[in-house]
Amino acid sequence: MRGIIAIVLITLGLVVLAYSGFTLVTPGKPINIGSVHIETTQRHFIPPIAGAIALVGGILLLVVGNKRS
Repeated sequence: MRGIIAIVLITLGLVVLAYSGFTLVTPGKPINIGSVHIETTQRHFIPPIAGAIALVGGILLLVVGNKRS
């Protein structure tokens, strides 16, 4: 199980670093003014440092997991 989590962290870390950050768009709070309904979105930026942390964490998890086996 640790190996799978480590590989996912490494992959996500590399993707975030390759794109110099990553922007996620999520649905926001809808606005209702009378009969007008407006959908909103929110943007969330994942900085490259988060990718680096995920990459290092995945590598450490992979190394520590192999040493314990």
